[in-house]
Amino acid sequence: MYAERPSRLVGAVVWTNTPAAGGTTRVLPDGCMDLLWHDGRLLVAGPDTRAHLTAGEPGGWAGVRFHPGTAPALLGVPAHEVRDRRVALAELWPAPRVRHLTDLVNAAADPASGLEEAALARAAHAGPPDPLLRQVVAALAAGRPVAATADELGIGARRLHRRSLAAFGYGPKTLARILRLRRALALARGGVPFADTAARAGYADQAHLARDVREFTGLPLGALLAGGG
Repeated sequence: MYAERPSRLVGAVVWTNTPAAGGTTRVLPDGCMDLLWHDGRLLVAGPDTRAHLTAGEPGGWAGVRFHPGTAPALLGVPAHEVRDRRVALAELWPAPRVRHLTDLVNAAADPASGLEEAALARAAHAGPPDPLLRQVVAALAAGRPVAATADELGIGARRLHRRSLAAFGYGPKTLARILRLRRALALARGGVPFADTAARAGYADQAHLARDVREFTGLPLGALLAGGG
């Protein structure tokens, strides 16, 4: 069973999940990175460019999902280095730091609360998030074209691409497509007909929507909404 709540860390979400034995969970791209706990170990989930399928391993999971672009500064790793990967924190941080943080999380009342406290502590040392990155996400999430976004922020297309690789794990065009997909799925799950969903989310037509859904999720839109992910 999956459950989530807003975190005390601005823009983040705290979640827990206990998959059904033998089942498969389909995690869809969302532009985010997560700090994970499973079976007493800490991991980092990088930004995905396709659905990530997880087998129903025994035991529960907990995580903090960071607002797009904020995790690299907190975790000390460029997002593109962990793109489409689930990496043990011990591969990214010195062993003593990982042991200390793991002990703190495991000693907490529950792993989700322990992860949230760890994220809050990291954020306090890292300082406030880069406002430019939030502006990029807001503009692209609203459907602004990449070129127009770069011009409006005054950073140029090449600099925006470099900043995006480090912060989001991929270029701004891919981030824009993923955020557009999230808009479309929210509309479709709310009962909006597929053709109207495509138009309102910013696709050329329903066929364009269908291609993106299959590319990013691995399923047709109807199957996805019916419980495939």
